[in-house]
Amino acid sequence: MTRIPVSIYLKLVGTAFLWGGTFIAGRALSQTVSPLISATSRFFIASILLLLWLYIKNGSFPRLTPGQWLLTFFAGLTGIFLYNLFFFAALAEIPAGRTALLVSLNPIFTALFLFLFFKERLTGMQWFGIALAFFGVTIVISRGDVMNMLINLSNAIGKGELLMLGAVLSWSVYTILGRFTLNKLSPLVATTYATCIGFVLLLVVTLYQYSNMPTQVFSELLSWKNAAAILYLGILGTVLGFVWYYQGVAVIGASRAAIFTNLVPVFGVLLGFLFLNEAILWSMIIGGLITIIGVTITNYK
Repeated sequence: MTRIPVSIYLKLVGTAFLWGGTFIAGRALSQTVSPLISATSRFFIASILLLLWLYIKNGSFPRLTPGQWLLTFFAGLTGIFLYNLFFFAALAEIPAGRTALLVSLNPIFTALFLFLFFKERLTGMQWFGIALAFFGVTIVISRGDVMNMLINLSNAIGKGELLMLGAVLSWSVYTILGRFTLNKLSPLVATTYATCIGFVLLLVVTLYQYSNMPTQVFSELLSWKNAAAILYLGILGTVLGFVWYYQGVAVIGASRAAIFTNLVPVFGVLLGFLFLNEAILWSMIIGGLITIIGVTITNYK
């Protein structure tokens, strides 16, 4: 039996830590920078670094078939363009820790979409996990007052929660598209091209939105805090996190590596407390724990 290096597990934990940190950087950025400029700046850096990495590794840029380009386009549209617009817009409305807990629903919605549209069977235990995860998120959203939330649903779920739901739905579609894209493309190629397509879409909308006030784009990014947040999101939160995660997938497999993503909301809550002085409510702890258990049960093989 091959012994798995400890460094692989450390990198997977490090990936969860870096991804948890994206909520903190995004929250800090959202206070002074628009969601559109934040997302465009992040993926400008990520696109350059991923293209360099792809070229260094392969010696060229692989050619795609028309079908692969179509899948990659929709992957960039959902997983990069739409997800990040919703992500940054949500962080402008609600705390980073709360946002990180809501994003833990990604695998739950993915499983439900596969069941509804691709007829993938879910076991009784998986349905139990899905129900448990939704119950946990309900505790988080309602701040522990589940009954009052059900009675006053329209008041309990705010703009930030709805925006984050849009991000979760976008990422779930991106994940499902990835299952088809990765049949013929490596994770690096698929992610690089999807990232570049997403960046181009973001850039086109940014140029249109700010065509009459181009200096505003740069003025919003001039402070060192905003620049540091952008660099963190582009380099550490996107590229390095991707490298470490897929190194883990290559060694221990996708299913076992995916378990480590349950640490992302944990780190998001803790880092929000440490760096943004966000309160950690008992409802966040209990609801987050129930959600993570539900997600683990749903994905357990």
